[in-house]
Amino acid sequence: MKTILFILSMLAIQIPALSAQETEVISDISEVTVYLSGAQVTRTKTLDIPAGRSLVKFINLSPFIDSKSISVFTKGDLTLLSVNLQHNFLALQTPSKKTEELTKTKQEIEQKIRTERAYLEVLDEELNFLKANSSIGGANSGTSLTALKEANLWFSEKIATVKLKQIERQSTLEKLHEELQKIEKQLSSPENQREFPTGEILATVEAKNPVKATFEIKYIVSNAGWTPSYDIKIKNIEMPAELVYKANIHQSTQEEWKNVRLRLSSSDPNTSSSYREPDPYYLNYNLSPPSYGDRISRVSGRVLDSKTSEPLPGASVMVKGSTIGTATDVNGAYSLSIPSRANILVISYIGYRQTEAPVNSAQMDFWLETDERGLEEVVVVGYGTRTLAGRVAGLTSRDMKAEVSSEDFAPSVNLLQTEQLSRQTSVEFEIQTPYTVLSDGKNLTINLDSYSLPAGYQYFCAPKVDKNAYLTAHIVDWEQYNLLDGEASVFFEDTYTGKTLLDTRDMSDTLRISLGVDHGISIERKLQKQFSTRQFLGSKKEETRNWQIGIKNNKTQKIRISVFDQIPVSTLEEIEVKADNISNGQLEPETGIIKWDFELDPSQKKELDLKYTVTYPKNRKLLIE
Repeated sequence: MKTILFILSMLAIQIPALSAQETEVISDISEVTVYLSGAQVTRTKTLDIPAGRSLVKFINLSPFIDSKSISVFTKGDLTLLSVNLQHNFLALQTPSKKTEELTKTKQEIEQKIRTERAYLEVLDEELNFLKANSSIGGANSGTSLTALKEANLWFSEKIATVKLKQIERQSTLEKLHEELQKIEKQLSSPENQREFPTGEILATVEAKNPVKATFEIKYIVSNAGWTPSYDIKIKNIEMPAELVYKANIHQSTQEEWKNVRLRLSSSDPNTSSSYREPDPYYLNYNLSPPSYGDRISRVSGRVLDSKTSEPLPGASVMVKGSTIGTATDVNGAYSLSIPSRANILVISYIGYRQTEAPVNSAQMDFWLETDERGLEEVVVVGYGTRTLAGRVAGLTSRDMKAEVSSEDFAPSVNLLQTEQLSRQTSVEFEIQTPYTVLSDGKNLTINLDSYSLPAGYQYFCAPKVDKNAYLTAHIVDWEQYNLLDGEASVFFEDTYTGKTLLDTRDMSDTLRISLGVDHGISIERKLQKQFSTRQFLGSKKEETRNWQIGIKNNKTQKIRISVFDQIPVSTLEEIEVKADNISNGQLEPETGIIKWDFELDPSQKKELDLKYTVTYPKNRKLLIE
């Protein structure tokens, strides 16, 4: 009896839902906010809703919607009862637009190949015909010698013409085969081989009277994101630095963002909003202390399919907890600078499971596994505003834009008109003109802004380690520019000098940017053998070392430079180290590091003497540099 009552109650619940009028709706994307990982898509549509209960089905959506992020807002005299997410697997039978275009191009090339082969067959037949009929005259034919020569010349010209046409057609055929191979390779790539279901959002509404209602749908999708990067351009050390702020956007969400209002946010909805306390550090016998290994400053490798070992072009490689990242090239290869306090990489690609791995080697390859998606459904009862706390909510205040000095530097790039907004936990860039980002996984670079940064320049060198002078720019009050972690391409004196890492997580008031080696500074470090001695004093042995360091400024501007060297530091009482001459340098007794700060005029040379004495028992052996 209880079972019958339960079935009847369930039928009573389902009957109103089944009687709801169903309407399929194709909506337009009006706004997209791209996060460091993921994007929030906003769609709008105005509909005529009849009286009673209706089921509005928004179709042709991305298959990568996060079901927990869906929010539906309505304007009109109606009630939103529930929201469901489902996937339409019948859409798998319909190839993507990109696949259709590639397939059409392939068919056109195949038709051209068939045509060229037909022409070659005709030319072969013509050549065989000419060869079969080229024998004219003979001993008793009575054909004159002149006629034989004319006939021979005619056949030769005809055969030569046919052969040249054959060569031309064969060349065209080879080029068509090359094009066909490229198209087939593109079609066989994982991005085009995998077909995905379309997402569908089902909104159940109820209206007392017919009403015109506007629906606004917001949801977060994966397989999208952006990373900041920079161009740093310095004419010379007497001028400010020009910094071009760039955004590298990628998306493979299976829906096109055409002429949308585009925002870029420094938030990441995938990160936790709560802090983590330190784990207990237990000390006991036979327990090893934490081992951190050598610092790895750059990681390179490839991202491949775990089953086929085929490269995955356009895969995202990010440093976890930062905005530093890159995308793989057509060979699945990547190369990424690693900040000092980062140790985990996050690798993701459309249709594959995201993976994380600690940075433990300078060469790291990744094999991603395909992500088999099942049917998901979420029910949201009622309606209201969904808030992503700590990520996109908060204060909306407009920052003052940094002024660009047209006298010192005119921006050398075309900049989009953008507005920068500061929120409590993030920074947003809003592009003022409608923008289009296609779902092709390609990296799209946008120049957001350009700043003229007042900077101080200083050279650093440690001749014992490296006989090169490294130029560093010091930028104060850098917080006003809302810079994020990212790689920077450095151009010094109109020459590309390499890449550096802009790490804004340093809490210092001054941002230091390494600009690379300047070969305009000559440095040498030599051991003065005539002043280096060894002698015995009773039970002690005494050794003296005298080094001479020379620095010359070959540039046309005055420079500031810091030079570092060292003397050994004793760890035993029986070993004594004495600094005899450090040329007025600053000695740090605990580390033995010596620092000299000075200026050099153009073409000026400065020599520094470093002399120290080591005394130790004569019956012991000590290796002294």
